[in-house]
Amino acid sequence: MSSSHQYLKASSSTNVTCCPGDVEHQTQLSENLASLLLSQEYSDIVLVVEGQKLHAHKVILAARSDYFRALLYGGLRESNQDEIELPNAPLNAFKVLLKYIYTGHMFLMTMKEEVILDILGLAHQYGFEDLERAISDVLVLLLCMRNVCALLDTARLYNLEKLTTVCLLYLDIHAAEILKHESFLTLSQDSLVELLERDSFFAPEVDIFRGVCNWCNVNTVSSTLQGLHFLNSTPSQDYADKVMKCVRLPLMSVADLLSVVRPAGLVKPDALLDAIAERTKVSAVSDSGWNCLRHRGVLLYDENIATAKQGAKVLTGELTEFLLDGDHSSYDMDKGYTRHAITGPGDQGIIVKLGFPSIINHIRMLLWDRDIRSYSYYVEVSIDQKDWVRVVDYSPYCCRSWQYLYFETRVVQYIKIVGTHNTVNKVFHLVSFECTCKKKVPKMVNDVIMPSENVATLNNHAVVIEGVSRARNALLNGDTKQYDWDSGYTCHQLGSGAILIQLSQPYIISSLKLLLWDCDDRSYSYYIESSVNIWEWEMVIDKTRDSCKSWQLIRFPRRPVVFIRIVGTHNTANEVFHCVHFECPADGVQPDLPAIPASTNSSETPRSSPFTETATEAEEVAGITQQD
Repeated sequence: MSSSHQYLKASSSTNVTCCPGDVEHQTQLSENLASLLLSQEYSDIVLVVEGQKLHAHKVILAARSDYFRALLYGGLRESNQDEIELPNAPLNAFKVLLKYIYTGHMFLMTMKEEVILDILGLAHQYGFEDLERAISDVLVLLLCMRNVCALLDTARLYNLEKLTTVCLLYLDIHAAEILKHESFLTLSQDSLVELLERDSFFAPEVDIFRGVCNWCNVNTVSSTLQGLHFLNSTPSQDYADKVMKCVRLPLMSVADLLSVVRPAGLVKPDALLDAIAERTKVSAVSDSGWNCLRHRGVLLYDENIATAKQGAKVLTGELTEFLLDGDHSSYDMDKGYTRHAITGPGDQGIIVKLGFPSIINHIRMLLWDRDIRSYSYYVEVSIDQKDWVRVVDYSPYCCRSWQYLYFETRVVQYIKIVGTHNTVNKVFHLVSFECTCKKKVPKMVNDVIMPSENVATLNNHAVVIEGVSRARNALLNGDTKQYDWDSGYTCHQLGSGAILIQLSQPYIISSLKLLLWDCDDRSYSYYIESSVNIWEWEMVIDKTRDSCKSWQLIRFPRRPVVFIRIVGTHNTANEVFHCVHFECPADGVQPDLPAIPASTNSSETPRSSPFTETATEAEEVAGITQQD
């Protein structure tokens, strides 16, 4: 073989050297292989597609595809043939795939959709998984009303999860339009059933019924061909019943059931009577007090739908114009919040009506927080403002500032926030309100978050409400390095007061960590309590008989926590208890840090220089900045 053969000539493209010692000639290799495409030179196999003979090279096909490796070298009959017919392979699509096999390149944006779908089918058949995913990504860009049904069927056929999800979300958003579009009639039965089962496929149920009727009329028509009735070998009535069972008849009015559903003749009389009976029940309410009908709603992931732009409005409460304006900062004692009087059971609270039934699982709202007051409250939701279900009950807890609430995903249109307590007066103040559906939900115990990261931080709106420090909230600022004799710690005088931290809302906590001041060799004794309402306290750890230094890691049975009270009982150097840093739950636990109640406490190398603070000096510090 001549070294000057046309297929082995050096490429005219510039060779790229990535770094000293590395030679990069992939472009030249690709061009050399591409020159062999459909060439008879060195060809040792002929592929017959739609009667046309395509010359190829076994080793290249086998190297690129497990399917062809098994076909050509797996000991099958085809292994000894020079010519192999590939039935059911569209010629145009196969030529594009063959070029991809030789070059690794395929440009799809200028191709017709039917060709792209044919290529996708071949990629699936011949095991080109990377190509399947790449084509799926391209089809996402081409998604439109005209092709979404065909793409959904294709995605489900080839188990393309991403493309399936995108198609379903597209159909959810455009439910009203797709029901009237001609492409809806081409949807496969299985795809249609999956679509109708989704709570997020939102449109008036009577419109869904009409769309399904049209689909049934097209797909279950009794056709007589040579005396045989055929349709997927399934009787037409059974075929229609499987789809019709997915229509939620009880969501339709009795008038629609009688004037639209009954004349269509696609619903059995018993099913129609059951729907009417369920619709006309005096109280269609489950044991939990929630309307038991399976409602549909709009699903918009991670998008706040409690906005005027989305049609939301505040129905009850005073100063309602502020709640949904999106302003989180311009509020004071006189304006910038919505309120209601706290009078006791039966309070109507603040009711927000969403612009449309919506699927939500998260509420974010801001309680008025210009001072240290706390609130208690509960949240209820409803689809019709008649039957309410309580999704969050924080009436036993003291809460402040931003609230992050999660609950079971459900369809709602009305949300009621009822304040039950204010530590300052008898009014509940709400500055801002948002609701959405989150894809990721934190771990929950009942309706309380069990965090995996430290929530005793300023970013999480925790505060130090008792204790002495030269800088407000120094205990929670995350700085564990910049502290000395005069600053960087929070303290209280032994025998008087405590260090009191309040989290913004209840969290399920089972660990905490604190750093005791350790600039010399002193040791401390202390105990820690927790509370959810500042009146009732539960012991977390009692270290009053131990000598403790530096970092303290504490684990305890998990419990809801709002307040943490740290009380120093002894200091070997003076009459003041000093704490540099606090966090809960404990983040980044050091492996050499023993968990209390172990008797050994870790300590850093003591820093030199005596510390002579006395109780009197602590009182002078208290005069500088007392956090209360």
